[in-house]
Amino acid sequence: MAIFELRTYTLKPGKLAAYLDLYQAEAMAIHVRHLGPSIGWWQCDIGPLNQLVMLFRYDSHEERERRRAALYSDPEWLAFLPKTADYITAMDNRILKATAFSPMQ
Repeated sequence: MAIFELRTYTLKPGKLAAYLDLYQAEAMAIHVRHLGPSIGWWQCDIGPLNQLVMLFRYDSHEERERRRAALYSDPEWLAFLPKTADYITAMDNRILKATAFSPMQ
């Protein structure tokens, strides 16, 4: 059964655009290489501001664990992570399971 990973990052006010530029330039290709393409990335426009929301799909918990282990063993990813410290103030992560009638499986 597929699982979905919903990640929400809260960024320092005024830092969202710079974080997205940094991620796209230095980390996106690494992320996709290990995790596969995301379902989507969104920024909050109404509600809690300065938030970035990402959604990823995996075939199972085991696949997620395998892919994330590969990501965190990549020296390029490990070199990128410290660069995010000046941008992110909080991170939230949820694993979601689709209902039987969900259009996303």
